[in-house]
Amino acid sequence: MPPPVSPSGVMDRPDGYGVVSRSLHWLMAALLAWQFTSAAVRQLLPETPIEAFFWSTHTSLGFLLLILVLLRGVWALVNLGRRPDSGLLAGLGHLVLYLLMIAIPTLGILRAYARGRGYSPFGIPVFSPRDQEIEPLVELANAWHGLLGWTLLALIVGHIGMAFLHRRADGRRVLTHMTKGS
Repeated sequence: MPPPVSPSGVMDRPDGYGVVSRSLHWLMAALLAWQFTSAAVRQLLPETPIEAFFWSTHTSLGFLLLILVLLRGVWALVNLGRRPDSGLLAGLGHLVLYLLMIAIPTLGILRAYARGRGYSPFGIPVFSPRDQEIEPLVELANAWHGLLGWTLLALIVGHIGMAFLHRRADGRRVLTHMTKGS
């Protein structure tokens, strides 16, 4: 049985992220990988059982990702003075990632609302169906949801690359902040 996590292991520290930040990061990474797989399969293998399997989860997992990114943002604010210093450019990059992870599912939810469809991720009713479609909102969401999604994927690939390449002044890999916590 692993030893209990001390309170200091829960909170972020200047030398690494705590267990909550790391857990949210890796859970979201797995869910985003699933989301991008579902979107790619929808494009490459339309109307197949594989597409149906992956796509059936896309809207519910998008909602879950929105909730998780909001929780993660609150947790980051709670830990603001404790977190590892990532520098100005990395900080701006993280901000853009957060903004996209909020905007993309919000646009998906907006599209569902504008189409007049009900929305019940995981069977939890968020809003009921309506009789009318709001075409300008559908067009807005259609124009931006996918484009921003693929942009997010490109930025995530860059984020991963930088995490592997970047080292601190003491020579230690920055990736250890999110893998080991120190």
